[in-house]
Amino acid sequence: MKLSQSVLLLFVIATLAALPVTAKAQALADTGAPSESVASSTPQTGLFYARPTQAIKLHNYLFDAFGPYPMVGAAAVAGVGQVDNTPPAWGQGAAGYGKRFGSDFGIAAITTTTRYGLAQALKEDTLYYRCECMGLFPRLKHAVVSTLTARHGEDGHRVFSFSAAVAPYAGTVTAVYAWYPDNYGARSGLRMGNYNLLGNVGENILLEFFYSGPHSLLSRMHLNDRRAAPDPDSK
Repeated sequence: MKLSQSVLLLFVIATLAALPVTAKAQALADTGAPSESVASSTPQTGLFYARPTQAIKLHNYLFDAFGPYPMVGAAAVAGVGQVDNTPPAWGQGAAGYGKRFGSDFGIAAITTTTRYGLAQALKEDTLYYRCECMGLFPRLKHAVVSTLTARHGEDGHRVFSFSAAVAPYAGTVTAVYAWYPDNYGARSGLRMGNYNLLGNVGENILLEFFYSGPHSLLSRMHLNDRRAAPDPDSK
């Protein structure tokens, strides 16, 4: 299956999974039902949900945009680009690698800034919350669906996330028009954005299955700060 088809399938799955939750929340709101009814009828919304404070969101943004992980990720992606000589106009050697590293780090920073900025404006909570369910496939589905959904409102019901859908493409499209060679255009930006989106899926799966509590090795490495909300039992 081609990458574009994979991304389209991911988009459809996440959207369809979010629609019933959004519709149910809207229906209860229209009938005047209390917000607790939405929380109790939505499996992925925990009883202990609390919207993250501005301090938590700022901490996660700074770590996500300028912390060690985006640097390591940019270094790795730049290495792949160096081997593939992409873009060819940047050449090889230290100068070529430096351009690729700066480009990939800039893409990551713009992507993260777009996601957090839009989430703030739309009052979305795009932090990652681990599944309250059990079993491999339910948890895997939760990780994938969370890529294009967010929590909204005081009860934390899930909705389709405009910020999560747009952000992976904001950085790459900006890059191709701002500093990439002239032969790169919108199609290249969208193609690279697809990789960005699939990378977010991988991050969610990692957070879902490999983070195991506030005293785990990954927690000590601060991996849980990468778009992840603290677990209720860690407070």
